[in-house]
Amino acid sequence: MAAFDTSRPFAATGSASRIGTVFVNAFSAFAAWNDARMTRRSLEQLSDRELDDIGLNRGDIDVVASRF
Repeated sequence: MAAFDTSRPFAATGSASRIGTVFVNAFSAFAAWNDARMTRRSLEQLSDRELDDIGLNRGDIDVVASRF
């Protein structure tokens, strides 16, 4: 009977590892950009009064969105 140990992480080596790393980095960058875009879009839809209620103004939107 064969057993497969699933507690060890898979570690690719060589070009497969580099290609995987590039793909993961590109996907992470896209996800971060999309999170910032969605945050910026949501905050831009709020009124000045609503922004003031959460302690922001229109000039703070880009700063807050870039943190994501």
